[in-house]
Amino acid sequence: MSVPDASVVHIAGPWTHRAVAANGARFHVAELGEGPLVLLLHGFPEFWWAWRHQIVALAAAGYRAVAMDLRGYGASDKPPRGYDPFTLSGDIAAVIKSLGERDAVVAGHDWGAYLGWSLGVSHPGVLRGLVAVSMPHPRRLRRTLIMERRQIEAASLILALQLPWLPERRLVDDDGEYVGRLLHAWSAPGWPDEETVARYREAVQIPGVAHCAAEYFRWTMRSLPRPDGVRFAHRMRRPIAAPVLHLHGRLDPWMLPASAQGSGQYVEGTYHWRLFDDAGHFPHEEVPDAVTTELLGFLDSLPNDPLANGSARRRSASRPRPAPKAPSPDRLG
Repeated sequence: MSVPDASVVHIAGPWTHRAVAANGARFHVAELGEGPLVLLLHGFPEFWWAWRHQIVALAAAGYRAVAMDLRGYGASDKPPRGYDPFTLSGDIAAVIKSLGERDAVVAGHDWGAYLGWSLGVSHPGVLRGLVAVSMPHPRRLRRTLIMERRQIEAASLILALQLPWLPERRLVDDDGEYVGRLLHAWSAPGWPDEETVARYREAVQIPGVAHCAAEYFRWTMRSLPRPDGVRFAHRMRRPIAAPVLHLHGRLDPWMLPASAQGSGQYVEGTYHWRLFDDAGHFPHEEVPDAVTTELLGFLDSLPNDPLANGSARRRSASRPRPAPKAPSPDRLG
């Protein structure tokens, strides 16, 4: 089998593919709809396509949905450096500006959520709201990776990825077979299907992706005692002013729900916690309709900003407002 190139992530659909220059790099995005910007950030071991269900639903609801490939993934640039949250959150802020917007609601899964949390402190002015999926606040993650045995054991992959070169080879061997195993191991029964596995196995074989993906994990562990890691942890003590919706799968064996709970202490704005009983680490793909409902409800709860780009920043007039929902017993806020 030939080695796939970045074109394999230009998957056909109702969306438009294009490249955006930001923060000294080029980022691939898939875009659909008009209205307030919702920027969708994937995690490991995925790419922009992870948000395919929500892209369509958001556009139909009157939003501009943009899903991007993070630095080092998919069809975005794969520079040798910059896999720290200082640079990566700068990527997100710069992409928002390059899209012609002054701010956005950011929905992120896994590493995408980690960067969303970071963005709320490093570039608070560009974050209207955050939807964090399957990832605790960085300070909670730091604490659990140091002090909580169950989470340390669950996230053993982080330790395995600290080795040089061998992890990259493991990710791409046998046409990305290991990625398929991870998807099955981290999800609830019944997901993923064969097409989904094939997409992600193919994407991890794009030259440079496996190494860049490993670099995210390497910074996280190697920086724990270093000045840059300590400086980042200290900075993240500052609470996030933007509203936050925090989603997690009860069956997530990789990032335990107990590790994510408690992240609300770092949020100054409103904070809602929602646990999906039948989902693992990938709720936005395992239970897409439930995640979309929560996402749209969160967007409806945000105040309209009359100063932001006129009618382009307001909800489509043709979209009916849903009746207010009673609070879920799983919500804290």
